Amino acid sequence: MPLSIRFLIFFVTLMVALGAAGAFVHRRASHDLGLGPWSRRALGALFVAAIGAILIGRLGPFEGQAAAAVTMFGFTIELGVIISAVLLLVVEGVRGTGHGAAALFRRVQRTPAAALAVPVEPQTTEATLPVAPPASVAPSPAIPRRAFITRAASGSAMLIGGSSSLYGSLFGRHDYQIEEVPVPIPNLPRSLDGYTIVQLSDIHFGTFVGDAELEAAVEHVRLARPDLVVLTGDLVDHDAAYAPYLGRLVRRLNELGRDGVAMIPGNHDYYAGVAEVLAAAEGGGAEVLVNGSRLIGDRGGQFALVGVDDVWTGRNGFDGGPDLDRALLTVPDDMPRVLLCHNPVFFPEAAGRVDLQLSGHTHGGQVNLVVNPAEVVLPYGYVAGLYERGGSTLYVNRGFGTAGPPSRVGSPPEITKLILTAA
Repeated sequence: MPLSIRFLIFFVTLMVALGAAGAFVHRRASHDLGLGPWSRRALGALFVAAIGAILIGRLGPFEGQAAAAVTMFGFTIELGVIISAVLLLVVEGVRGTGHGAAALFRRVQRTPAAALAVPVEPQTTEATLPVAPPASVAPSPAIPRRAFITRAASGSAMLIGGSSSLYGSLFGRHDYQIEEVPVPIPNLPRSLDGYTIVQLSDIHFGTFVGDAELEAAVEHVRLARPDLVVLTGDLVDHDAAYAPYLGRLVRRLNELGRDGVAMIPGNHDYYAGVAEVLAAAEGGGAEVLVNGSRLIGDRGGQFALVGVDDVWTGRNGFDGGPDLDRALLTVPDDMPRVLLCHNPVFFPEAAGRVDLQLSGHTHGGQVNLVVNPAEVVLPYGYVAGLYERGGSTLYVNRGFGTAGPPSRVGSPPEITKLILTAA
């Protein structure tokens, strides 16, 4: 199936899913919170406007900051809707379980003696007659306990959903963190003990990632003091028009490490236009390692830096794909090897043949509220951090930018400082 048709199907499915989530949240808000007619109409109009903003921002006439603002509005609202819908489903499940448990308890409490007991009419005397309250004092209507609990739970779910989305869009996606990770490498020459690789991944230059993020990346890499900088794919989001940002970034990063910059492409680089992306990186001075390798070090000791193509290349209708045999063709068997591969799903194939694989792709889940669904959904559960297999180590970087909603919750953007140590 052509890639354009697959994107169209994905986009239509996404819009339908967003519409269904919005309808569900709207119905629960109207019922559980007792919204009036005007409030229901306003909430519905907000949800429709959010979906329209995503469509207009992506496909309409707006460009630059205008497109970013329109799309940001839509994505922020819709992410809040999705989080709220998930939490409301949890509330529904808890409420259903509670009702079932209460009904079971009532059935257990019923006994034959209670069912056969003859009711006795209470004796009424003047002392026990109820006294009516004064006519001027009217008791205020009270919210039933069950309705109050439902309203509180549903309101909390929607408040958490909306506030989490707003935080992730305004602050979470810029909460950059430098993760320092020592990695023992068997047979690493003593002259390279302490060698520092700084990894950037999933920058996604595009509508929401531009000059400000470029400056932040340069500054954080400078703070990490690299010997070598590696870029592990998804550097441009969806449009080759943003590839010049990558060229500018590479030129700046080349000044920070003695061994320069190496990069590999990711699936989004192919969507944007892989030829333009690679040309921009090479024009900035990066060494592109697509099923290739280079030696790092000198006569005092070396390790092989190896790079492979993205694993989704063939699946998405492009020529190519990862070829580790070809990449290792000129690498001595006893030389330590560090592999760059965008998607961590390749690790089972590389394990035992390289010492360390550096990947990205997952964004660490990007939006994680209490739990990380990506750990269940993604193959092998390779989502973020260190993993071991077959005597090899995998490190999965959470990424620097965002894809889809420009928001991060529970998965801050990352710059990784990997320190190789002689094992």
